Amino acid sequence: MSKFRLLSLTLAIAAAASGAQAQEVVRLGNLKFAHYGAVSYIKEIAPKCGIKVEEHVFAKGPDVMQAILAGELDVGATASEAAISGRANGAPIYVVAGFAKGGARLVARPDSNIKSVKDLKGKKVGVTRGGIHEVLLIAELAQAGLSASDQPGKDVQLVFLAFADLNQALMGKNLDAIMQSEPQSSQAINKGYGVEVMKPYDTPIGPPVRTMVMSEKFYKEHRATAAKLMTCFVQATKLFIDNKPVAEKYVREVIFKNQISKDDFDDAISNSPYTYDVTAEHIQITTDVMAKHGTGKMRAAPVAKDWVKTDLLEAAKKSLNIQ
Repeated sequence: MSKFRLLSLTLAIAAAASGAQAQEVVRLGNLKFAHYGAVSYIKEIAPKCGIKVEEHVFAKGPDVMQAILAGELDVGATASEAAISGRANGAPIYVVAGFAKGGARLVARPDSNIKSVKDLKGKKVGVTRGGIHEVLLIAELAQAGLSASDQPGKDVQLVFLAFADLNQALMGKNLDAIMQSEPQSSQAINKGYGVEVMKPYDTPIGPPVRTMVMSEKFYKEHRATAAKLMTCFVQATKLFIDNKPVAEKYVREVIFKNQISKDDFDDAISNSPYTYDVTAEHIQITTDVMAKHGTGKMRAAPVAKDWVKTDLLEAAKKSLNIQ
């Protein structure tokens, strides 16, 4: 083989390797909520971070966990409850960041005369099974001395519905109240078929932190790619925190296809601000509340300090001069 042909082959191989490296693919699971917007935006700026992000949107957090268990995702955005339940039942995952706080609201029908949690006695309350909203609702009811079940005989009758169906059930007067996410709770209030009863942040959990989870395999075996993803996440989140018009435009027009108003977005994000951070302490408290009230179906309650790994997050924040 001539030197010229050898050089050409070498350059071709190097170019192919470079192209493959630029196309490192990260499979990301996400949910369709306003406060998940910055996570979704990662895929828009991923090429600048040297990766490609394939986003897969699921109906609820436990579905994200199932996809990670099946080896179909590398990273997922979900409520802390789904992450905790997943880890408790053997999912090989780490919590690597937080991305939003709050994002829950107890909303009642205007004609229900429900002014507080105690007023839920004898009422039908809708909630999505297997999410942080169920955890918060059960904790709030327990603090008010009320029992609850989807079966007859308890103080409060629970009706388990998908997030997308809760508002319709409230509007159709099939429910007295709902524990809902954002922007759906803001929509119910702004359209007049719901009124806020409370934001359920007075339990030991406080405002729940939504978590970004990563498979152990991806965290351990693909460190360079994981680091690039985390840098992209911090950049996307910083943009959404610093530049609200960009966040609003993306969430309203790209994620929700203009199905939510500016007021819906503003109210939603005021109740679920974007963040980067999560602590092992917060995850442990959430775990303890779940164990106390029997939510989450945990085989064995996990110890937060064993699986909350924020080293990639801290390195990304440091590299971008973010406190």
